Amino acid sequence: MQAHSGRVQAATGLCCALPYCSHFWAVSRALSVCVDVCNDCAWVHVIRKRNALESEAWILKLLYPALNIGAHRGKLMRAAHSLMEAQAHTGLLEEADAMANASTDLDNAEAQRQLNNNNRPASTGFWETQSTSTKLFECSRIKALADERDAVQKKTFTKWVNSHLSRVSCRISDLYNDLRDGYMLIRLLEVLSGELLPRPTRGRMRIHCLENVDKALQFLKEQRVHLENVGSHDIVDGNHRLTLGLIWTIILRFQIQVIKIETEDNRETRSAKDALLLWCQMKTAGYPEVNIHNFTNCWRDGLAFNALIHRHRPDLIEFHKLTRSNATHNLQQAFNTAEQSLGLTKLLDPEDVNTENPDEKSIITYVVSYYHYFSKMKALIVEGKRVGKVLDSAIEADKIVHRYEALASDLLEWIEKTISIISNQKFANSLSGVQQQLQAFTTYCTIEKPIKFQEKGNLEVLLFTIQSKLRANNQKPYVPHDGKLISDINKAWERLEKAEHERGVALRKELIRQEKLELLAQRFDHKTTMRQAWLNENQRLVSQDNFGYDLPAVEAAMKKHEAIEADILSYEERISVVLELATEMETEGYYDIRRISARKENILGQWTLLKKLVVGRKARLEKNLALQKTFQEMVYMIDWMEEMQIKLLSKDYGKHLLEVEDMLQKQSLQEADISIQADRVQSLNTSALKFTTIEGYQPCDPQVICNRVSHVTTCLEELKQLAATRRSELEDSRQLWAFFQEVEESEAWIREKTSILATQGCGKDLSSVLRLLQKHKTVAGELLARRTLLQQTMKKGKEILTEKSFGTAGIQERLMEVKAEWKRLEEQAALRLCNLQEALDFFQFSTEMDDLFAWLQDSYRLVSSEDFGHDEYSTQSLLKKHKGVRDSVDKHRVLVVSLRKHMVALPVQYRELDEVRARMAEMEQLYTEVAEVAVLRQQWLHDALAVYHMFSEVNACELWIDEKEQWLNKMDVPERLEDVEVIAHRFESLDQEMNSLMGRILDVNQIVQQLLDSGHPSSTEVRGCQDHLNSRWNSIVELVEQKKDHLDSILRIQNYLLECTEIKSQIQEKRKAIDATQYVGSDLGSVMALQRRLSTMEGALAVLEPKLLHLQEEAEELATSHPEKTVELLVPFEGISVEWEELKRTLQGCEDSLTVAGRLQQFIQDLDSFLTWLVQTQTAAASDELPNALEDAERLINQHAALKEEISRFEEDYERLQAVNELLEPEEAPLPHGALQQWLHKLDVGWNKLLEMWESRREVLVQAHIFHLFLRDVKQAEAFLNNQESALAHVELPTTVETVEAAIKKHKDFTTTMELNLHRIKAVIEAGESLISQNNIYSERIRERVDLLANRGNQNRELAQQWLHKLNDQWELQRFLQDCHEIGDWVAEKMLMAGDSSRDESQKLHKKWLKHQTFMAELAQNKEWLDKIQKEGQRLIAEKPELSSLVRQKLEEIDRCWKDLESSTQEKARQLFESSRAELLVQSFSSLDQRLETLEDQLARVDHGRDLTSVNKQLKKLQTMECQMEDWYKEVGELQAQAASIPHEAEVMEKVSEKQAGVETRIVRLIEPLKERRRILLASKEVHQVARDIEDEILWIQEHLPLASSQEHGASLQAVQQLMKKNQTLQRELHGHRSRIEDVLERAGLVSSLRSVEGDNIRAGLQQLQQLWEALWTETERRQLTLDAMYQAQQYYCDLAEDETSTLQLLKKQLALEQTIEDYAETIGLLSQQCRQLLELGHPDCEQISKRQSQMDRLYVSLKDLVEERKSRLEQQYWLFQLHREVDELEQWIAQRELVASSTELGQDYEHVTERVTAVNQMVDELIDYGHTDAATIAEWKDGVNEAWADLLELMETRGQMLAASHQLHKFFSDSREVLAQIEDKLRRLPEVHACQGGSSNTSSLQRLMQAFEHDIQLLVAQVRQLQESAAQLRTVYAGEKAEAIALQEHEVMQAWKELLISCEDCRMQITTATDKLRFFGMVRDQLMWMDSIICQIGTGEKPR
Repeated sequence: MQAHSGRVQAATGLCCALPYCSHFWAVSRALSVCVDVCNDCAWVHVIRKRNALESEAWILKLLYPALNIGAHRGKLMRAAHSLMEAQAHTGLLEEADAMANASTDLDNAEAQRQLNNNNRPASTGFWETQSTSTKLFECSRIKALADERDAVQKKTFTKWVNSHLSRVSCRISDLYNDLRDGYMLIRLLEVLSGELLPRPTRGRMRIHCLENVDKALQFLKEQRVHLENVGSHDIVDGNHRLTLGLIWTIILRFQIQVIKIETEDNRETRSAKDALLLWCQMKTAGYPEVNIHNFTNCWRDGLAFNALIHRHRPDLIEFHKLTRSNATHNLQQAFNTAEQSLGLTKLLDPEDVNTENPDEKSIITYVVSYYHYFSKMKALIVEGKRVGKVLDSAIEADKIVHRYEALASDLLEWIEKTISIISNQKFANSLSGVQQQLQAFTTYCTIEKPIKFQEKGNLEVLLFTIQSKLRANNQKPYVPHDGKLISDINKAWERLEKAEHERGVALRKELIRQEKLELLAQRFDHKTTMRQAWLNENQRLVSQDNFGYDLPAVEAAMKKHEAIEADILSYEERISVVLELATEMETEGYYDIRRISARKENILGQWTLLKKLVVGRKARLEKNLALQKTFQEMVYMIDWMEEMQIKLLSKDYGKHLLEVEDMLQKQSLQEADISIQADRVQSLNTSALKFTTIEGYQPCDPQVICNRVSHVTTCLEELKQLAATRRSELEDSRQLWAFFQEVEESEAWIREKTSILATQGCGKDLSSVLRLLQKHKTVAGELLARRTLLQQTMKKGKEILTEKSFGTAGIQERLMEVKAEWKRLEEQAALRLCNLQEALDFFQFSTEMDDLFAWLQDSYRLVSSEDFGHDEYSTQSLLKKHKGVRDSVDKHRVLVVSLRKHMVALPVQYRELDEVRARMAEMEQLYTEVAEVAVLRQQWLHDALAVYHMFSEVNACELWIDEKEQWLNKMDVPERLEDVEVIAHRFESLDQEMNSLMGRILDVNQIVQQLLDSGHPSSTEVRGCQDHLNSRWNSIVELVEQKKDHLDSILRIQNYLLECTEIKSQIQEKRKAIDATQYVGSDLGSVMALQRRLSTMEGALAVLEPKLLHLQEEAEELATSHPEKTVELLVPFEGISVEWEELKRTLQGCEDSLTVAGRLQQFIQDLDSFLTWLVQTQTAAASDELPNALEDAERLINQHAALKEEISRFEEDYERLQAVNELLEPEEAPLPHGALQQWLHKLDVGWNKLLEMWESRREVLVQAHIFHLFLRDVKQAEAFLNNQESALAHVELPTTVETVEAAIKKHKDFTTTMELNLHRIKAVIEAGESLISQNNIYSERIRERVDLLANRGNQNRELAQQWLHKLNDQWELQRFLQDCHEIGDWVAEKMLMAGDSSRDESQKLHKKWLKHQTFMAELAQNKEWLDKIQKEGQRLIAEKPELSSLVRQKLEEIDRCWKDLESSTQEKARQLFESSRAELLVQSFSSLDQRLETLEDQLARVDHGRDLTSVNKQLKKLQTMECQMEDWYKEVGELQAQAASIPHEAEVMEKVSEKQAGVETRIVRLIEPLKERRRILLASKEVHQVARDIEDEILWIQEHLPLASSQEHGASLQAVQQLMKKNQTLQRELHGHRSRIEDVLERAGLVSSLRSVEGDNIRAGLQQLQQLWEALWTETERRQLTLDAMYQAQQYYCDLAEDETSTLQLLKKQLALEQTIEDYAETIGLLSQQCRQLLELGHPDCEQISKRQSQMDRLYVSLKDLVEERKSRLEQQYWLFQLHREVDELEQWIAQRELVASSTELGQDYEHVTERVTAVNQMVDELIDYGHTDAATIAEWKDGVNEAWADLLELMETRGQMLAASHQLHKFFSDSREVLAQIEDKLRRLPEVHACQGGSSNTSSLQRLMQAFEHDIQLLVAQVRQLQESAAQLRTVYAGEKAEAIALQEHEVMQAWKELLISCEDCRMQITTATDKLRFFGMVRDQLMWMDSIICQIGTGEKPR
């Protein structure tokens, strides 16, 4: 401790001495983050805040960067190392590591500095150079280990933080940087704690970050987390060690601290880390090579991680396969498995753990995630078991209601079925059939329906029973599903009765209908006889054809036919009468409708035949007329063609080019005329030929028509041929003359360019060369363009020579001359270009060299200047200019090098010039001198600038300091507040000036240090100036602080006194204002003004009160700090307190005087303002403005809605004003009652009128808004239609498969888009129709737009479908052509291969044959390709006849090529086969012999297999060999057949026979080894299979044996039941597995008889299996008996309950127990059978087995007896409880109904419970008969219930009579209201009739409308009469008020009825008048139309031809 205190004193002394050393400002800048350098005592204040050790560490850390102080460095270094040792013992290891790092860095920096300054004198440095390599190594090693540990922790902690931040969608990338702002730290703590922290401050400044981190650290402190030496500034500054420490602390608190594990020996609770270690040891106990005793080295091999996962999830890892040596694999597998299967974040990597010293904290962090995951997994398993119990209970509850649902479903199904049957209105179509159906319906009503009614009652009883049971079990009451409620059944029954009534009415109507049909049949027969005679006569007339044979005769026949047709059409109305009669009978379903239909069909057939005859005769006439007109047009065309032939036979072809062009233009006009006339001829021919192909009637002989058409076509073809010949001759003439003209132009141009190139030189300088080059480029471009033209001209000349047309003499010679001249021109141009390029290169090099040389001379003058400036500004300007020069010099280095390269690349004649070489050397030397001088001048300028800047800053600082010292020394602090504030303000500005001056002083110190380090000549003057400035600065700082303290004290006192004075004056003013406040007026304004003044006064007082409290606190503080002025400070405040209390009393008195002022004035003002608003709002609501656009409509609607909101806001004011009577009653001076009522009446009328006006205006605006919305949608739809029409109008048919597919795809996309748009358009149309049906005010405009949209949409859809069909047809054609092209290319290629034998000469025959076989196979495979193409072609021909010619041509061409290829291939195959048969046989036998030899070698190697897998592999190989042998045997047979057919040549036959014999012998020799091999392998497989089965069965028994031998028997009834279920499951598994065991034992017994090693092993396994099986069987039976006994004991404990719920539960358990006992009967029987078998076999324990079996039988019999007895007792107890509950419920219900039945209210009903009473009585009788122990109590219950029921029935009868009378009265009033509503509805419909009358011109529709209206009125007559009768009856029963109400209601109905009749009569008269008027107008219009037509016929008579 002494050593420590000594070091502290030394460090403290050093810190105090620092401001006086020469390096103080360097140290101050290093400590500027932590210490305020303006305060001389900063070091002392910091040291006082920490204890000794912490102060030492903190000070040394701050001093490390400033250890270049000199001689003190060695002492400080030793103190730092000593401090590190002390901190290692006191828990500050992390800070010691940081110091070691700083020390190491310092040593390295010192070594580097010594290396750089080894040439300088030793006196310039103050470092101590004695340090050993050992210390350096230790420091570097410590630093490396610390860095490695920090890196691992950083990576681990970063992943851990991200794993938790992912829950809130956050993430960090750098742990040190991303936590600095505190935001992520707060989110992390919120996720871990589940609590909300204070919201983080938004901002990126340091103060915001510090505030956020402080919030997080404060939260940790609240959680009792100890944070040592961690502050917010450490985290914000990114301190690595402290950031890691903070995260580790959080992990300990929220992840590790929650772990608590208690040991079983002493119940000791361990710490979190020890608990986690103990948990890991417990979970990994028993795993080999896993021994965990720490969290470092024990985890390196990865086995511990894998063991933890395997312990909880053994299905994920095969632990036995892991080895300790493969640590990386173990770690990687564990980490990947945890991440992928468990969802645990991979916090570590294998290289982080598999190291020499793994990081303990990182491993603990990762292991904790394992602990939390597996703990949660265990909790989820327990929850799953609890859910299973709840599900079992729910399933049992569902079974209870199943019966009810089944019965309800059956009854509802019968009702629905019956309704569907009787609702069928299909009756027999005869009188007897209808009578039989009526009898069947009567049978249903009297027999079948009553049975189902009884079932419905039983179902209600069953539902009551179910509800009772559920209540007894304390379960939720059962509510049947929708559709199965009793109410639903009753509704279905009501629908059934309604269907019955409807069927009875329908049957009676059917009888009346049948009588009506007989009368209609008689009328029909009479009319059909008359119509048939007329039809026969007219058919004979129209069957005659006399048309004539010329055009005038045919036209006359047409007019006669039109007259006949008009007569027939006029008879159609009489035929329609007959059809209407037949249709009416058919509609009504007449029974003899077949006869009626036959006669009707006969009439219709004759009428249709007559119309067909008329139509056919007219068609024949039209055909004759059209044919005669066509013949006339043909004659005109033949005359025109003869005239054109004369013009085309001319032989004049022109004498020059212009004349030929003119003749070609005339020829084009003639061809256009011919083309136009050809189209006309084609249309005439088509029209004429149509008459030859029509079926049936033909107006002329087809041969005559064909002859005329052929003649016209022949004339046209001759004319076209003449025109084509004429054009060809003219084109040849034009081509010849054009060629001669182009040749002449080319020759002239070549001569011109040759003369230009020969006269130009190469230039004298750079500009002249560039101009010449530009001209030459122009000439070259002209040459290139002219070359193309010349080539085209020569090509034309060659074509003319080839065609050998007229005038070709001399063309060849002209072509040769032009070629020669052109070649000479190109050579001359190339030579000219080369000369110009070389001259350009030389002149450009000379120019660049001159420019660079001139620039270097200028630069040398600049850099060699002796001017360095006379002050800072001039030096800075020179330095800036010099930098520009220096940059230019560096950039010109590249230019110098490029010039050297350029000189080397010059042509020889220029490069070898002496002038060029000398200039280049001189320029390079000058550049080197300029660069060196520039570097020296830049250094001199920098030094000068630094010195000038330092002296200027020092002078400025000293001037400022002198000025401020004088001011501070002369300054006296005044006593007046104003003067003090002025001085304080000056001090504020002084602080800002001092802060800025401090920065300048620090800059001066830095400049001085740099000058000293660089060895400036003026170092002594500079250092002295620096020391003087620093001492002046320290003195001014002390003086300022003293003055500021004194000034603050004076200013605070003056402010306090001033506040006292101001507050006192404010209180006095408020008191005067309150005294002046009096109520002197009688109007509301004065009252309100007074209240506002008082309210303002209270607000002002509320503001003053906190000021008083603050003033009191200020007075106490000042009195404490200035005791000499205590009285002066406290006396003003006492006076203020007295004034304040007086003010509050005065204010309270004024408020009490104004409690009841102003209600009447307020009411008058409110009423006036409300009426003003009402008038304004009515004006706004009455506006008639209609919108012109959607925006206007929305604006008006919004305005109207805003008006409604305003009305709603004023509604509360309206209601308040209406209630003014009640409000003004208690007032002293109320308003006169009459005036008040008048005002309120006006208010009511205006309010109602406003609401009506607003509603009417809203309806108009809504319709307008909807209309404009519709117009907007219409515009969108029209845009869609425009796009569609544009797309369909610009389509072209593609010509390839790809383009067709693209077009189809594009069109489908277009169609899809169009369909979507059509849906939108359809929606628009539907919206328009809806608006029209709703009578929108714009209906006419809507109708126009809707019709237009519908028509355009249909047109676009039809066009799209047509184009799609065209594209599909084109695609099929192009695909077929593409397939044809591909197969044609393939056939051509194969033809070349089949015919090419040049490459086959060098190959052997066998290879030729194999190759040709492959070729033939390929040909056969592609035959299907050909067939497919042919089928496709035939399909195209059949479906598309227009493509038949093209398709047939392609098919024939392909078929021909294919046949050629097949014939060539077969011929070549025959040749190869004949030449290679013998050789192929020998090779085949040799190949087969080699394969057999290989098989022999395989059989020679014996391998029986070591295990089952290897044996199976050997068997598969053997099976493959056998298959090969079969194939080879067949191959030998085929080869023998081939050998018999080859030619018998001695040499060949001998060779073949030798090979054949060898192969046959080898095959025979291989058969037996294969069989032997199979037998051995099968035996080996059986042995290995048995061994494997024994092992599997032993493992299976060992897995189940612990469950059978378990000693756990359960501590409750549920636990025993679960164990019994598990044991029963085990027994079932044993029974199912028994056959498997017996089979294995039998096979093992057979194999064990073998004497071998395998047999011995199987015998041992067999014995072990038998023993284990017997043990398992015995243990299972023993456990079952034990569990049965435990179950009975637990059952007894649960049977002690005595209430109904427990009784029912016991009954359920009893039933389950009975079922269990019954299930065990089979088990006991099996045990008995097994016992007998064992006794028969003579088992050694026969006596024991027999005894146990007899004991088991006795126990089972006694158990069954006990169960029966207990069940009987439980049933009696349950029935008693049930009866008691039923009796209580019935008595309670009867009591409730007695209250209802005795009530005087009318209109109620009661619930029918007769069935329940009967059920209770029946239950009582059964219990008494059974001899229940409580029979007497049960009898009393029965008597009480029956008496209460009888009383209730009597009350019900009385009340029923009262209700019947009330029902008649209420029914009368209800019927009256209904009749009145119907009458009002009819009155409302009368305006609709008037509207139809005004807008309709159809009299029949008006009459039908009126008749329908009168018919509806007739239906009301009966109701009105019935109402009158009811009123008369009720008047005799009731008197008084009810009688008057009845009479008033009757009078109101009759008055409305009379008004309706009068209105109806008026409407009928108006309709009659309108009908007469319309009929008159119609007659007049018809007469006028008839007269107009007669006038037209007279005036326009047809003239004869």
